[in-house]
Amino acid sequence: MAATESAASAAPGEAGGNGLLWVLLAVAAAFALLRPRAPMDYLRLVDWQTVGALAGLLAITQGVEKSGMLQSTAQRLLARTTHLRGLALLLVAAAALLSALVTNDVSLFLLVPLTRVLATQAHLPLARLVVLEALAVNAGSALTPIGNPQNLYLWHRSGESFFGFVGMMAPTVAIMLFWLFVAVWLLVPRTPIALKSASDAAPVQPRLLWLAGALFIAFVVALDRHWLLAGLGLVFGAFLLFYPRVLRGVDWALLAIIALMFVDLRQLAELPAIAAQLKQWPIAEGWRAYLAAIATSQVISNVPAAILLDGPVRDLPALAAGVSVGGFGCVLGSLANLIALRLARLPNGLREFHKLSIPFLIVCAASALLLRLG
Repeated sequence: MAATESAASAAPGEAGGNGLLWVLLAVAAAFALLRPRAPMDYLRLVDWQTVGALAGLLAITQGVEKSGMLQSTAQRLLARTTHLRGLALLLVAAAALLSALVTNDVSLFLLVPLTRVLATQAHLPLARLVVLEALAVNAGSALTPIGNPQNLYLWHRSGESFFGFVGMMAPTVAIMLFWLFVAVWLLVPRTPIALKSASDAAPVQPRLLWLAGALFIAFVVALDRHWLLAGLGLVFGAFLLFYPRVLRGVDWALLAIIALMFVDLRQLAELPAIAAQLKQWPIAEGWRAYLAAIATSQVISNVPAAILLDGPVRDLPALAAGVSVGGFGCVLGSLANLIALRLARLPNGLREFHKLSIPFLIVCAASALLLRLG
């Protein structure tokens, strides 16, 4: 089998490790001992709409990978791009733009597998490129109400029009994108791309590609109509019937990690001490609300942070900006961070992510803070 295909199809658990899964399991066990609840209550803590959507997208992404289309696209892209910095700018810009239009998660499902295949055909800093893409989707998705879940929630709460919300977020997003492209310019050298020794390319399977494309469209429609179970039945049923090997490549551990994140973080947010502390802190408006949103996102992720702080914080623009910037820093800051690292299957992904993301958080948080002080 081709080297590109074997590298691309490596088991997710082997490459990425499941350390976070075990940590989340340990935290869940601790909560079960200290604050026991009925089994069904644990299931209610999980946002099954999110987990189900990710399951369907993971299966469809595997279908696209197995079709050989990514390898073919990577070859054409490398034939037209000669310098590493140019390739990085292209991938990062695409990630930021797509995330504003089709959500941050979907843009990662499109771009990270492509980037991973690119790294099988050329000598590329895969970890750095994937981390930059994760930062890009967090920044780009903050612009529109449909870019990420927290924006969708806050948009409905704000009463703003679509473009009114875009205008509200534009200054913060401009700052994040500015520093993002500065980071690309500084961290990715303008050196020629060195191709790896040629290997037999996996043949493109048009039928599998067309099936994956049709399932993607149908699944998105099903999600929009809130027909999650029907959409999942269609996706998994079609692959099980025609291409069962696709389902063997799905990263089931990622789905377990996401489900456990909901279980652990929602229980953490429910602790009486946290609720009491939020009532005491002067975080209703301005820079205090902004910094509180960033700090809370680092602990419980930005979507739960937006929901938790929606009551104590009355300054919605500050809250929206804070949870957007709070997606940087710790890997738990945004669900997109975890998705990017798992899709990339990086052996030292967490370490590489934090080496870039924490300094990026500090710079962006300080720069965007000026908007709250002005």
